[in-house]
Amino acid sequence: MATLTTISPTSCSSLFPFRSQPSPVILTADPSIAPKSGRPSQTLASLHYSHFRRFLAAAQPVFPTSSALVSSVDDLFEFICTGPLLQRMGFTAENVAEGIDKWLLCGGYLCRLFGLNELQLTAPEKARVYHFYVPVFLWCEKQIERHVLGFGDAEEVAPPLVIGISAPQGSGKTTLVFALEYLFHRTGRNAATLSIDDFYLTADEQANLRSQNPGNALLEFRGNAGSHDLQLSLDTLTALKELTKAGMKMKLPRYDKSSHGGRGDRADPSEWPEVEGPLTVVLLEGWMLGFQPLPSDVVKAVDPQLEIVNRNLEAYYDAWDRFVNSWIIIKIKDPSYVYQWRLQAEVAMRNDGKPGLSNEEVLDFVSRYLPAYKAYLPTLYSEGPRNFVEERLLIIDIDEERNPISEN
Repeated sequence: MATLTTISPTSCSSLFPFRSQPSPVILTADPSIAPKSGRPSQTLASLHYSHFRRFLAAAQPVFPTSSALVSSVDDLFEFICTGPLLQRMGFTAENVAEGIDKWLLCGGYLCRLFGLNELQLTAPEKARVYHFYVPVFLWCEKQIERHVLGFGDAEEVAPPLVIGISAPQGSGKTTLVFALEYLFHRTGRNAATLSIDDFYLTADEQANLRSQNPGNALLEFRGNAGSHDLQLSLDTLTALKELTKAGMKMKLPRYDKSSHGGRGDRADPSEWPEVEGPLTVVLLEGWMLGFQPLPSDVVKAVDPQLEIVNRNLEAYYDAWDRFVNSWIIIKIKDPSYVYQWRLQAEVAMRNDGKPGLSNEEVLDFVSRYLPAYKAYLPTLYSEGPRNFVEERLLIIDIDEERNPISEN
C-alpha cells in the first residue's frame, strides 16, 4: 500500500488571512491516489525526503496554457512588473518577459502548494506570490549561479550556497523559507533548511542559564544571545557545507517549542529529519542573524540587562554568520509589529491542538526580545551583516501586513 504524507500551510495561514482554512497539500508515493481530505501531519521541513522527491517527480505544473488565457497572462506580466522588489533585485521588464515561463511555472507551483486557485487570485494573493515569493526565489537562483561560477561552473563540486534569512519573529520568514525550499526541490535542486531556533539549548541547559543569571529577564527564557548551543551550530553547518556527494547523509537538529508548556526543548534525535547530498543550497533563518556586538555604553543605554547578551553575541559570528554566503534581510519599520505577529503565531499553534503561550505570556515573552531589536536592528539595516558582499545582500522592506513595499 502506498504511503501518504500530508503537509499543510496551516502554520502559514497568518500570511494568507484571506483563506480561513487553507487546502492541505497531499504528497503521495502513488500519483494515482488523490484523497479529498486529510488532517495535516507534517511540515515541509520534516517531510521525509524520499516521499517528497517521489511527489515532485509525479506532480505536473498546473498553469493552464490554452489560448483563451493569453490576455490573463498579459495582465499578470503587467502586475509582475509593478512589483516593489524588481528594481533592487536587478530585474527589468525585459528580463521578466524573457523569463515569463519560469515566473508562471513557479507561481503555479506555489498556488498548488498553498491551495490557491491561480486563475482566480485576489490582489493580496497575487502580491504574495508574484511580488514576493517568486522574485525572491529567482534572486536566490542568481545567487546560486554566481556561487557555482566560483568553483569552475561545476555545480557538482561546489559546496552548498548558504543563504541567511534574517527577519524579526512573526514577519513571515518561516513561510518564505517553506516556499523557497519547495521551489528549489520542484526545480531540481537539493535544499536543506535550518533555523537558529534549532540550536537552542536543551531545557535543562536553559534552566542552568537562568540560574547563572538571576534577575536578568533577557536570559530567563530562550531567544537572546547566550541561549544557543554554538558548538552544535558550528558542527551542523560545517557538516552541511561538506555534504557534496551522493550517498552522504546527516540529520538536522530540530527544536520543539511546544514542549514544557511552551518553554521548549530540543527534539529527540530520532525525530530529526535526514538530508542527503549533494546539497545545492542551505536556507538558514533566524530573528537575530547578522546582529553585531555594540559598544557597552550603547547597549546599556537601551537596557542594562543587555550588556551580558552583548558579550555573548561576540561568539555568534563564528558559530553561524561566517557560514552565510548570501543574505536576505527582512526590514520592518517598527519592532512593535512583533507583538501582533507573535500573538497570531501562538493562536495558530493553539488552534492546531498544540500547547502555546497565553496572550499575557506572549507580551512578556516578546518584551524580552525588544531590547535586542532596538539595539541591533538599526546597525543591521544601515551597515548590513559583518563581512557581507554588496551583490549578495537583498534587503526587503515589509509593512505591518508582511507585504513587501518600496524601499523607505
